[in-house]
Amino acid sequence: MIRQPTVAFLWHMHQPYYVDRATMTTPLPWVRLHGVKAYYDMAVLAEEFSEVRQTFNFTPSLTAQLLELVEGRVTDRYRDVTLTPAADLTPHNRVFVLQHFFMAHWDSMIKPAARYWSLLLKRGMTVDPMEWAAVTRRFSTQDYLDLQVWFNLAWFGHAARARFPAIDELRTKGERFTEDDKRVVLDTQAAVLGEVLPRYRALQEGGVIELITSPYYHPILPLLVDSDSALRAQPDARLPQRLEVPEDAREQLVRGLALHERVFGRRPTGLWPSEGSVSPEIIPLVYEQGIRWIATDEGVLARSLSGGEAVTTPYVPYRVAVNGAEVAVVFRDRTLSDLIGFTYARNVPETAARDFVDRAQAIGAREPGAALVAVILDGENPWEAYPDGGKGFLSQVYQRLAARQGAVAATLSEAVRDAPLSQSLSRLHSGSWINQNFRIWIGHSEDNQAWTSLRRTRQFLVGRAADAGQSPEAIEQAWDALYAAEGSDWFWWYGDEFSSVLAPEFDRIFRGHLSRVYQVLGETVPPFLRQPIKLDRGEPPIREPVRFITPIIDGVATSFYEWWLASHYTVRNDAAQMYCPVSYLTGIWYGFDRDHFYLRLDPSPALTNGAGAYLGCCRILAPHPFKLTFPLAAADEVPCTLSRAEGGAGDGGDSWEVVPTRARAANRKIVELAVPFADLDLKEGERVEFMVEVLEGGIELDHYPPKRPCAFTVPGANFEAMMWSV
Repeated sequence: MIRQPTVAFLWHMHQPYYVDRATMTTPLPWVRLHGVKAYYDMAVLAEEFSEVRQTFNFTPSLTAQLLELVEGRVTDRYRDVTLTPAADLTPHNRVFVLQHFFMAHWDSMIKPAARYWSLLLKRGMTVDPMEWAAVTRRFSTQDYLDLQVWFNLAWFGHAARARFPAIDELRTKGERFTEDDKRVVLDTQAAVLGEVLPRYRALQEGGVIELITSPYYHPILPLLVDSDSALRAQPDARLPQRLEVPEDAREQLVRGLALHERVFGRRPTGLWPSEGSVSPEIIPLVYEQGIRWIATDEGVLARSLSGGEAVTTPYVPYRVAVNGAEVAVVFRDRTLSDLIGFTYARNVPETAARDFVDRAQAIGAREPGAALVAVILDGENPWEAYPDGGKGFLSQVYQRLAARQGAVAATLSEAVRDAPLSQSLSRLHSGSWINQNFRIWIGHSEDNQAWTSLRRTRQFLVGRAADAGQSPEAIEQAWDALYAAEGSDWFWWYGDEFSSVLAPEFDRIFRGHLSRVYQVLGETVPPFLRQPIKLDRGEPPIREPVRFITPIIDGVATSFYEWWLASHYTVRNDAAQMYCPVSYLTGIWYGFDRDHFYLRLDPSPALTNGAGAYLGCCRILAPHPFKLTFPLAAADEVPCTLSRAEGGAGDGGDSWEVVPTRARAANRKIVELAVPFADLDLKEGERVEFMVEVLEGGIELDHYPPKRPCAFTVPGANFEAMMWSV
């Protein structure tokens, strides 16, 4: 008899420590805004589906900030600017509102609110930095007031809206808000935030959920123990001067566990190491604090195996013993975790939920014993992309698990306890859940400069701490500031892996924590902490075609010049908070001649390794909605299906009709397509916008570009003559 697999959710709830302890202010609003959305929503859903036992990881840096907000000991700039009467906004704050009060998922959180969307259109999707003063003059006092209210309204999740009807009443009102309306919104935020931590503690006490923690300020523990451990996965990496401070790693654990026990009433036996980062050296450290299991990514298991071991499945816990300390290690199922985090939001909730449970059931069917399917991911950011905040998808998944349809649910401690711990690892790889290395946090020149700043500041602190004349209170404050600077999030934004308009702010916060070490000890902040580390490289726009191209549609880059004059979009990860390790394409090229639109897709290994199961789709968004779909299996001639939105709806639903096409495609080493403009009802001078999707079994896995579509203008006969000087 096949046993049902056990699905063990671990939702990672985390925010870095933004607070300036000198002023008890924070420049960013994410603890407050995620508090009234994901943190509250997830607790209420767990309460509604109490049969579905699951695990939540609250990082101490988040827990501490939630306490400070609820107790009124800290405020953020965004709230302060919201509190300012719209008529009293200074020119500087008007720019601030227009720059930052659209920081919400545009499709799921702004577009559904007609007034909020109209304000975004009025501002413009992009604004030249030199034009902000002119843009502010387009907005009336009422516009600013409505924007202040909508930015805060949009962040309320489904559970808070159900609990506090005044929020939906204001959403229905939609515009012409008053200062009293704004006060209602902010007071309701405070009420919701006050319920977050007590709800999770009550769920734990009721036996519904398990609560675990992480090192206090979310540092990469292996890099604190020995920064050169990064060389184990990347021997050629260029690292800063070696840092070995295992005592800091221990202190981060001690402080994190102490806060967790004080707030939630229990000392956890499980730990999520920051970013799933592990190394052999951290095992004794976590064991001595009473931790009996940790978790990381299945890729770490693959890198841990030596040739002589016949251990290949990630669906059981493994024993790892180092110097007499033994800890169980759980390896997450990357596919299921990433589907929730990055894919299912773009699909119908029922379809996505069925796909999730079917995949879990299939794992159980092929595993010889009881399968532990660890689904571990960010518990806050994914829900911004779900149109309903994830309520439909999660509710249907939980319903199936509660009814034991294909799988059962358990906390991770239960799953580890009940699973046979018969396997052991003789070697634990040193790496994180991202590419099984530490490249995100160390090795780039900006990362290395940050580590050097940290090391220099720590050396200064160690010297001053040895001075018997120093105030113990000041020394404690200085160490706390240093520990805050050890958090992983600041290093996340250094380097060129990610981009964000807020990256310079993270740089300032990091240097602010280090600067406080000097300030509380009465010293002048040194020059190396006054200079920005993060360099503003900007994000270059996609250059539109300036010449005709005539590629041969044979699935091969025949020559360098075949696509040389085409527009080129390089696929890169631009996640604001989390990292999606799977990219199905590495690049998109597009261009045209007088009569045809040409498209080239460069597949990544993730696509070529399983291309037979995938479909590609070029979705024309404007001026007329079409979609051209084609299998991504290698073939000299690939069949193409062209569909047109019935009635020109193009709403992404099922109202599509197949129409004839003369489109041609081939896929050998690259995917090349040609489709006549006439088939797409395109006329000279029309503006075309499109994106490319990768599909599997009706599920959209990803689309490119992620934020705004590729674009071009249908050429006329004199196109090349007009573009000669470009």
